[in-house]
Amino acid sequence: MDYNQLNGLSLAYLGDAVFELHIREYLLNKGFSKVNVLNKKCVEFTSGKNQANFIYWLINDNILNDEELAIYKRGRNSHIGSVRKNIDVETYLSATGFEAVIGYLYLKNKERLEEIINLIIKRKEEANNERN
Repeated sequence: MDYNQLNGLSLAYLGDAVFELHIREYLLNKGFSKVNVLNKKCVEFTSGKNQANFIYWLINDNILNDEELAIYKRGRNSHIGSVRKNIDVETYLSATGFEAVIGYLYLKNKERLEEIINLIIKRKEEANNERN
């Protein structure tokens, strides 16, 4: 399979599952065991708004390389059928672009995928510590 030929929505479809699985594993490793707590904590990472914020940070801090940025744009510029009512179109498309990057890295470069996800987790933990 030529991963470069997959459309943005296909990459995002995969990336959504990959990112959520990584976050669920991280939360279990942190010692959370109650399902309602796990779900609440997971949403803090996997909501469209948070995914959009993650991708804006990755772009603004020049963490993505040119190839990853192109994949983000491919996902972001996808033609979507509908958007959830609790999120605006721009945020939804940015989150889709984020998921496309995650899906692409899962297929092409798992080491880089782990690096990106670990950076996101570290940033989220730091933000949570600043609030507390």
